[in-house]
Amino acid sequence: MTTIIIAVLGAIMIAAAVLAIVQKSLLSAVIAAGAISLLASLLYIVLAAPDVAMTEAAIGSGLTTIVFLFALNKIRKEDKHG
Repeated sequence: MTTIIIAVLGAIMIAAAVLAIVQKSLLSAVIAAGAISLLASLLYIVLAAPDVAMTEAAIGSGLTTIVFLFALNKIRKEDKHG
């Protein structure tokens, strides 16, 4: 059962990675990249590594996505004013 869950999460992560690469919208690409990190944290839970999962969820999925969204917003504001 665990192998099936790992395979499904891996397949969804690969699909999200392809989606992040082919997106024309930077916002969609950033959200897809954040989803990859969130799925990775779920994978770490399945693999019985809760400390790594918590770190990945907080830093990889949460903080990194927020920083990317902040930078994207800052760039868009400068484009409008520049």
